[in-house]
Amino acid sequence: MSSLVAYDNSDSGDDSSDQQEKSLSPGQTAPFEQNRSPNAPMLPDPPTSAMIQVVSGYHGDTLFNCHPRSQSLSQSDWRSCSRRQEKVVMDCTSPSMTHWNIPSVQTPPCIQKSFSLVSNSTKRQQNVPSDVRPYISKRLRLSTSVETEQKDDPSEPDHGSQSREAPILSNVPSKLAPYLGQKPRAAKIPRRLLMSLGGHKGPVNTVQWSPVPQFSHLLLSASMDKTFKVWDGAASGRCLRVYTCHSGAVRDACWTPCGQQLLTASFDNTAAITDVETGQQTVKLNNEFKVMCVALHPSNPSVVLCGGYSSAVKAWDSRSCKVMKVYKAGVQQTLDMLFLRGGEDFITSSDCVSRDSADRTLIAWDYQTTAVLSNQIYNERYTCPSLALHPLEDTFVAQTNGNYMALFSTQRPYRMNKRRRFEGHKVEGYAVQCEFSLDGALLVSGSSTGSAHFYDFHSARLLHTLQAHSQPCLCVSQHPVLPATAATCDWADSSLRPSLEMDTHK
Repeated sequence: MSSLVAYDNSDSGDDSSDQQEKSLSPGQTAPFEQNRSPNAPMLPDPPTSAMIQVVSGYHGDTLFNCHPRSQSLSQSDWRSCSRRQEKVVMDCTSPSMTHWNIPSVQTPPCIQKSFSLVSNSTKRQQNVPSDVRPYISKRLRLSTSVETEQKDDPSEPDHGSQSREAPILSNVPSKLAPYLGQKPRAAKIPRRLLMSLGGHKGPVNTVQWSPVPQFSHLLLSASMDKTFKVWDGAASGRCLRVYTCHSGAVRDACWTPCGQQLLTASFDNTAAITDVETGQQTVKLNNEFKVMCVALHPSNPSVVLCGGYSSAVKAWDSRSCKVMKVYKAGVQQTLDMLFLRGGEDFITSSDCVSRDSADRTLIAWDYQTTAVLSNQIYNERYTCPSLALHPLEDTFVAQTNGNYMALFSTQRPYRMNKRRRFEGHKVEGYAVQCEFSLDGALLVSGSSTGSAHFYDFHSARLLHTLQAHSQPCLCVSQHPVLPATAATCDWADSSLRPSLEMDTHK
């Protein structure tokens, strides 16, 4: 074990030694001669042909770094003696250090003063009993186990460390280039399977394309296997990054507006913001409950809403990691959250379906005052696992366990449109999500039957049903740039391999 230390290049050491030699009176010996043992062998006088800036070696059981110029040792055969290990650690003129075995000698005081002692872990490790395992942090154990599972899995290709370390926010795929800089095209319906991406060891909860057009080939997926991944979903289908920041299942995930960070919610009671490129966790929000859903404020992305297995929803400032506001209601858990346009108010979906309860399934909140604006929005006895905001009109939809999507106004008092509902898919207790296309013409939804359903928003007519999976399809995400392209994910048993499927129009 060696260590390199940079030293000042001044000549103060040489000047001090020169002055000391001049101050000696006739017959007076140098400190080296006074303190040397009479039985100790004489070290050879070093020549003055070589200059050394940094030296490293061992002195006994302690790592030391020597400053040779402090002793005026600019020579080719400089030696350091070890009291216990009886080693001489270097030859100054050779490109590498040469180890010498010589009899144990007393180290001269002048050389002892030139040692910069640094703690050495070798002695500590030798004293540890063989039956005691060294401590390994939990994060390191989890990351090691995930990497080991990926290497041991013969069905998953090993992309190597180069693919994981290569930058993923630099190159624009050739498939996206023709569509960049153009006006958004009308949404189309995919008809056939383009590719299937397998890699998660548990059910996949959500998928989402990057919101930045030039990076929209990146596909985010979050799974119950405690990981979330970024894929090249538009071209090669490779897994570009695997993130193991959480110790519990990752229930929700989304991109930040800049496209360089990921916001995730986990059952380990935390919400985290992770850098896409480096994989480093930049923000960690410790909640006192399992986090099921997160939402970013539309006009202030540093504000993060966290909801889950608690009667309260917390608003965090991600810059200071402090709770700004708390929204309390008489519910057991929050299933989903949705900021309305402008961010002045937001909607939460809860598991409360009691007929006599004052807090109903959907609750509207005032963001600034934390007051409840309305709790009588949806009066039917069905829970709503997900919410979606229309990109252009003042409406939003709620996915219900009544096997339909209900339409609501974003203006107070948030009335439900009873004449228009989107039916044809199945929910049956799964966390099936819904989403609008960028132009608002299409409304898509997964289904417990494993199919993806495409609805005409204005007529509520079912346009197409795509059989995407054999297991329940939880999420359908339409590509923001490529026409007729969508990604779907399914819920499967942990012993199976859930797949991320991207379908494209032929």
